[in-house]
Amino acid sequence: YVYFVYGMHHMLNVVTEPEGTPGAVLIRALEPVEGIQLMKKRRKTQDIKNLINSPGKLTQALGITIEDNGADLAGSHLWVEEGRGEKFDIVSTGRIGIKVGKNLKLRFYIKGDEHVSRKY
Repeated sequence: YVYFVYGMHHMLNVVTEPEGTPGAVLIRALEPVEGIQLMKKRRKTQDIKNLINSPGKLTQALGITIEDNGADLAGSHLWVEEGRGEKFDIVSTGRIGIKVGKNLKLRFYIKGDEHVSRKY
């Protein structure tokens, strides 16, 4: 689902549980692989490291808006692809941008990835 916060940013969440059961993951960042020139144009920047390294930047770069709320990630213009079998070291840290629950280790990223906004 997609929602609008602070009167300026769209946030993208991927629902992880069946209907009626709460559970979703906020997509905080991605590594740009395709469509980089269009992302740079949408974000009005040439800085690839900061292109999609926060939830608001990500949705802006990908052109995701409230109109995408409810999109089927298995058959729409938005999709999640299966991994290619690469092995990664995953880092788990406290959450950022919140007050309650910030010490919970529920923020995950690939160790050493240059597209992460805050590394711990």
